[in-house]
Amino acid sequence: MHHDDELERAIALSLKEAQASNLHKPRGDVVSVDVPDEEEEHFQAELQRAIAASKAGSDCGVPISKPTSESRASQSGTSTPSGSMSFLSDRSQLEKERLVRLKRLRGESDDRERRSEKSQQPPVKRQHLSSIHERTDRRITQSTSSVSSSSSSSNFQDRSGSKTTDATTSIMDQLFWDGEFRPTANKHSQPREDGRATFRLTDVLGPKSDISFAIISSYSTSVSWIYEFFDPSTPVILVAQPDPSGQATIKNILPNWVMTVPFLRNGRGCQHMKIFYKTGRLRVVISTANLIDYDWRDIENAVWLQDVPPRSQPLPHDPKADDFASIMQKVLQAVNVRPALANMLANDYPNLPLQTMHDLRSRWDFSKVRVKLIPSIAGKHEGWPTVVQTGHACLMKAVRDLGLRTGKGRAAKELTIECQGSSIGTYSTQWLNEFHWSARGESADDWLDEPKTRRAKLSWPAVKILFPSLKTVRASVLGEPGGGTMFCRTNQWGGAKFPRELFCDSNSAGGRVLMHTKMIIATFRPKFTLFAGQSKADSKAKSTAQSSSGKGKSKVIVISDSETETETETDSETEPQEKVVEVQNEPIGWAYVGSHNFTPSAWGTLSGSGFNPVLNVVNYELGVLFPLYGEEDVKKVSCFKRPPRKYSLGQDRPWIQEESPVFDSRRD
Repeated sequence: MHHDDELERAIALSLKEAQASNLHKPRGDVVSVDVPDEEEEHFQAELQRAIAASKAGSDCGVPISKPTSESRASQSGTSTPSGSMSFLSDRSQLEKERLVRLKRLRGESDDRERRSEKSQQPPVKRQHLSSIHERTDRRITQSTSSVSSSSSSSNFQDRSGSKTTDATTSIMDQLFWDGEFRPTANKHSQPREDGRATFRLTDVLGPKSDISFAIISSYSTSVSWIYEFFDPSTPVILVAQPDPSGQATIKNILPNWVMTVPFLRNGRGCQHMKIFYKTGRLRVVISTANLIDYDWRDIENAVWLQDVPPRSQPLPHDPKADDFASIMQKVLQAVNVRPALANMLANDYPNLPLQTMHDLRSRWDFSKVRVKLIPSIAGKHEGWPTVVQTGHACLMKAVRDLGLRTGKGRAAKELTIECQGSSIGTYSTQWLNEFHWSARGESADDWLDEPKTRRAKLSWPAVKILFPSLKTVRASVLGEPGGGTMFCRTNQWGGAKFPRELFCDSNSAGGRVLMHTKMIIATFRPKFTLFAGQSKADSKAKSTAQSSSGKGKSKVIVISDSETETETETDSETEPQEKVVEVQNEPIGWAYVGSHNFTPSAWGTLSGSGFNPVLNVVNYELGVLFPLYGEEDVKKVSCFKRPPRKYSLGQDRPWIQEESPVFDSRRD
């Protein structure tokens, strides 16, 4: 890892900003104002020109005093030579405009702060909750009351109107108590062809003056670039890649910045952020983008984020918990955040909002987070309690917990998975079937109990591997020079047993840009049967089995798509009566988005036996999984054009950097 040049630039920037900050009021009275860069540069240039003219007038013997802004214009009109009169007048006018601008922006900043203070807790009255989140909640809790749900695609639309009464408020000021998933904006396809709302990094972070503490992580990081998005006084922990030794380390890299590195030999890190705000709110962000300008400017990525309110009373620590917050705590421990946090607490920041790893779950209320967190922790994981906490075994557990298991035997549903990524792995029929087995929600014990020789001879499962073809890269906005973050090797593609027939072209739904997004769209359908008519009892039994959350209960919840039910019914806080009823709207699949490429290094490889499984994982990764309830959901979530175009064997070839003269000349 090479950080020296980045650190030198970042340190120089830090010192420059620190010197400038001495000219302001004490920290407690500072009002941070974000002025557009071009406007500020124009003002400074004009101001310097006016000052130079003013000094020239002084050299000619013109008396220059220090009048008030009101009297300065008057004096310039009576005692300034005509050669410098306009410049001094400009200087006065510029200063007036600057003061007006600052006053206006300070007012907006104060209003924003007041709104944030009022928003420390999410509204008591539910505001247009997404049906996906509502249904997931009801499936997990096994509630059976008839509850109205909004349109199934509402979670993936621009909901700015439902988040604030001020229609002019920017995305930067919006809060997402129910979670939000969007593609990132880039300069080559804005607005997007599909019309979807997007996130910029400034939208994700929010006003820098509001941030009290941040933990950020990325596989590739431009320290000097990301540093500019934070106030120099804000404490930040950066989780970065290790050097060739792979050893865990922590060190101070900038004033108020600590870099921590987990133990990782020949692996990769994940992309995620946790941002703590001065109002007490926490924002959890999971992104497919690295913390470099290119990823947020020239290619497409995706972001899931959710705002989490503080608890009124701390929650006791539960070592057996396996919810979103507890999994995130384990991820933070695994990537070496604990010693970095201890370092900050022991030195300059004893009052950080996060004092221990357990605080994440005990002090913030994650009850409205409905997605499932899917981590990969680098290393060897042995035994059932450990294996299901990471990699594709963790994905299997999430699918089961959401009631999305396909089942086995004649009643099983067929599952097709479409895997979009930026890096191709080394695939075998055994690994692809192993992953597909977990994607169905089926336990690895059955898989591992099959003879290894039999597993190795299985045919390819229903998997589509999406990767940009050479034609697509050449036709993209940046052409071949823009393909530097897409990785497939010649020896992979040419392998005798490589699954070339599973490849499909990767085309963004947003425009002619390449996608760094990692996503899996999984959809299932019942197997074809000659007996189309089933008894109602059989149908109910199957629905009951598929909807069970794995806790030994056989209950099914009613999910209504009616929009005519009253708000009182939707927001009822009474405990519904439990009863078994027939499901009216089953999910059609699920989606994953995060840092995992579709590779064995990211998701892990199983070995051992059904009694004592072993999962070996190379990388640290993190993503989220959530159910899909209809084709409209699939369309809203998918970052790529569907159905993906299958490679025409003999004509299509994947984009391979080493075969491009552009990258070959760069290596020379």
